[in-house]
Amino acid sequence: MKLRSLLFVPADSERKFAKANGIGADALILDLEDSVATSRKAFARGAVRELLPGGARNWSFLVRINPLDTGLTLEDLAAVVRPGLDGLLLPKVNGIEDVDLIANYVDALEIAAGVPPGHVRLLTVATETPAAMIGLSGYARRNPRLVAMTWGGEDLSAALGALTPREADGSWTFPYQVARAQCLFAAGAAGAAALETLYVDFRDDKGLAETCRIARRDGFVGRIAIHPDQIATINACFTPSVADLEHARRVVAAFAAQPDVGTVGIDGKMYDMPHLVAARRTLASVGEGSSNG
Repeated sequence: MKLRSLLFVPADSERKFAKANGIGADALILDLEDSVATSRKAFARGAVRELLPGGARNWSFLVRINPLDTGLTLEDLAAVVRPGLDGLLLPKVNGIEDVDLIANYVDALEIAAGVPPGHVRLLTVATETPAAMIGLSGYARRNPRLVAMTWGGEDLSAALGALTPREADGSWTFPYQVARAQCLFAAGAAGAAALETLYVDFRDDKGLAETCRIARRDGFVGRIAIHPDQIATINACFTPSVADLEHARRVVAAFAAQPDVGTVGIDGKMYDMPHLVAARRTLASVGEGSSNG
């Protein structure tokens, strides 16, 4: 599942779905949670159910369900776990136990709907509750359905009673920088992709590009988007350049030529195993080779 760019689309808006379809996002997230009023939840589920059997797509079909504490989760799952669904985004999870519980539900629902076992993958918003923050180490006990983790500061700040999670310049305050870093570490422990959170000002393409650059530098491999206009920039920022790919190929080839050594020299610089891992991951992001060591 390619996850450079993931675009939120309200599940009850046929117009917004039509605009998003074909925009170039790697995944569309049909949202049953925050962007849908309580009175329209049932309508939104029906809309998703109608869209799922669509023909061939060049993007992954994801659905953000309602959190476990709302009492709406099972209705969401029963409506959308069917052929055509590629994954579920799980909001406000408190830890790996919540992931395991939903994975168990999906196990049964896949069988009932005739979906190949294990097809539906899980993604989490991993930092939206205080309990989630102290439970992030649990992701080291991996769940095979979990493929990606992202983070968010707005719900967490509300739960903590913060006046704002942001500095005057729009950057995150320290507690939410910690949440971002901890999500990155937890994703690594879980063997999952780390996805940067959304950038709220969809008109600020320069700011979006700069924060994407920083995210990729730090180890994030993709990003959530809230507006179609953000997709092209996100895709460009999280796609390795021609120079990046060529360098990665040279690193991999140098180690392949000397399989019994732990370091190699290229253009007067020394490269060791962490560089090989990074090079393989770069190539895997465009479908070359494998990201495994």
